[in-house]
Amino acid sequence: MESARIVGALARYTGDFPLAEDLAQEALAEALVSWSVDGVPAQPAGWLLTVGRRRAIDTFRRRAARDERYALLARGLDGETPGPDALFDPEAVDDDILALMFVSCHPVLAREAGIALTLRVVGGLSTAEIAKAFLVPQPTIQARITRAKKALAAANVPFAVPPPEERAARLGSVLQVVYLIFTEGSYASGGPEWIRTSLASEARRLARVLVRLVPQPEVFGLLALMELTTARFPARLDAAGRPVLLEDQDRRLWDQSAIRRGRAALAQDVAAGRGLGVYGLQASIAECHAVARSVKETDWPRIVALYGALGKLAPSPVIELNRAVAVAVAMASGPEAGLGVLDAIDARGWLAETHLLPSIRGELLLRLGRIGEARAELSRAIGLCGNDAERAVLQDKLDGVGRV
Repeated sequence: MESARIVGALARYTGDFPLAEDLAQEALAEALVSWSVDGVPAQPAGWLLTVGRRRAIDTFRRRAARDERYALLARGLDGETPGPDALFDPEAVDDDILALMFVSCHPVLAREAGIALTLRVVGGLSTAEIAKAFLVPQPTIQARITRAKKALAAANVPFAVPPPEERAARLGSVLQVVYLIFTEGSYASGGPEWIRTSLASEARRLARVLVRLVPQPEVFGLLALMELTTARFPARLDAAGRPVLLEDQDRRLWDQSAIRRGRAALAQDVAAGRGLGVYGLQASIAECHAVARSVKETDWPRIVALYGALGKLAPSPVIELNRAVAVAVAMASGPEAGLGVLDAIDARGWLAETHLLPSIRGELLLRLGRIGEARAELSRAIGLCGNDAERAVLQDKLDGVGRV
């Protein structure tokens, strides 16, 4: 998360987004050498920003045509120790991150390229994580990011939050970026942690800023989804940090204040009278879970209907996967009906490289008593799962199947 703040601050000072990213990387490289000898400074971010700005000065010094900008950047750098300075103003840095998002989602870029670039620079996600979010190969994401940087540089895109009349053209992409950052924070695709709390919290903070900046219904819908999802975080991990599935969670641990905030934001979306969008529908599903006292008392028919509407508005294999789960719980012939939805997804070749489909198929087969098939699907899911914590849960389930 600090990398986005550093890049944002340097982009504001240089007015050159690609250069700012290069300067941040150079500062980090210098830190690896210097900090191993001198130790980590009291203000690591301030140290990195100062080094980045000095590198910018060196760059502009080599550009004779940039004398005026060089003089501006050089002002106040006589001392060796970073002091109070607008560069380190937390409020200004927060604005920088939002500006960075709008720059990365500029109309000069293809939507997919802009979103991929923002996830990489602002969200700090790896190309592998972004590729999983888009369900495309890593080289495709790398190519998109490279083309996006070149396009921004060629177009001389100004570093700033656009004026109100220009925000609408970029808002959809910005919302999708915030949503994908939050999703990676809520359900980490790789690594040892199942929940990347800091990443999810940063996405929620950005959504709150966006609500003030652009108070549109879909922005409220996104914020509602985040609040209602975050409310379950305290119960999603046990004392050892292992995942706890929804049906086993202690609902007394759910954050009621977050649920109230989420429902209030959703009410703002509904009050607009335009019909719920993608995020509002997902927030409504999350609300069904949030207000239910147990899995059994959850309004599953409503959730199935909401997933149906969501699938028509924004078709997605992941949405279909979630609908299969809801169908399996809601209907008397649940597991069989759910398997039918999964078979349709599988026939299209969707999610072939992820663990999601075989893990859910294994669960449904287990409920039907088809033990051998269930074991095969769970084993396949374990091989495809990139998250250590989730893989351990799948392994426990597979071990339990062996004792049935």
